[in-house]
Amino acid sequence: MLSFGIMTLNKRNEKSYFLELAKRANKYGIDCFRFVPSDINPISEKISGDFFNPSLGEWEPKEFPAPDILYDRCFYGEDPHSKQCMSIVNWLKARDDIHFLGYGLPNKLELYELLSHSSISPYLLITDPFTSAEKFIKSLRPDQPLILKPASGSQGQGIYYIEKAGKDILVKTDKKDGQIAHCFEKPEKAVAWLNRLTAKRQYLIQPYVNLSNKEGQPYDIRILLQKDSKGTWKEIGRGIRTGKNGGIISNLSAGGTNISFNDWIAAFPSSMQNYICEELNEIINTLPAVLENKLPPLFEMGIDIGVGNNGSIWILDVNSKPGRKTVLNTQPEKREELYTAPLLYAKYLADNRQNERRQDHAKTVSN
Repeated sequence: MLSFGIMTLNKRNEKSYFLELAKRANKYGIDCFRFVPSDINPISEKISGDFFNPSLGEWEPKEFPAPDILYDRCFYGEDPHSKQCMSIVNWLKARDDIHFLGYGLPNKLELYELLSHSSISPYLLITDPFTSAEKFIKSLRPDQPLILKPASGSQGQGIYYIEKAGKDILVKTDKKDGQIAHCFEKPEKAVAWLNRLTAKRQYLIQPYVNLSNKEGQPYDIRILLQKDSKGTWKEIGRGIRTGKNGGIISNLSAGGTNISFNDWIAAFPSSMQNYICEELNEIINTLPAVLENKLPPLFEMGIDIGVGNNGSIWILDVNSKPGRKTVLNTQPEKREELYTAPLLYAKYLADNRQNERRQDHAKTVSN
């Protein structure tokens, strides 16, 4: 049986998704395990995690060696446990006897640098590293607000809208319970706040682009791509994420909602519909190859795309550990495909490894 391990920083995370995966694993000749990277014994290299018992239909505690194929669903923060697990995962990625479904993406600044020298560059917002609070405050211009976001952030957390309003500096950020706003009357106080905010994390700066609908709600298009059982990139689904009125972001974690892509695009004239769909197809057909030409292999990606009032198309984010809520909420018929895709691609990787071993063996015998 092929062994398949799901890695997470907390076993409470994505419980329903992992359970649905595990329920289907036995059907494909796969033993499914779940564990936290820090639960690997550094001496024996055995893991104290969970094994999915298909007879009982539930997880049970078990000690086991590192599985053949690993599915990395770790979302790192700045805490010591995250940093510990990140080091362990990097060690696992360096091992020749283990395969990852996908090897992840670099942070947003490195990704921008890579994509800005490719055919995807026209779809990118200008992105600069945050280097100094004083320099940032001096760069603010009236009617030209900026966005400050973590270089390694996810789920829309820690994103700030910053605007110069007369002599004041206005700061806004979206939380699940609502928007928090603060007005700094003196630049020195804004500088002090920025220094505290950016002391432990790397941040980036982008121009603010109004990507809101007629109701003043920010929105974007989430497109989920995954590799299929033959290792070919395939679009699984797409949907619209809509944020709260007057908000900055549309992420579901900040209280956003979903509508179907078809319902959304039907409101546009046919010429605009064609234009948007052609642009989206261009991005989908180009982006995976651009990334994998420069980076280790990926299994899935969530692409977040904004559409300006003037029809401009912007890639807002590319995520190698995307959520599935937008597709499940707007295209529930994709449910089975979502829960089996990681298993089918794991089988593909395992079969490829076996073929490589056979070829290496044949070469050795021949020599």
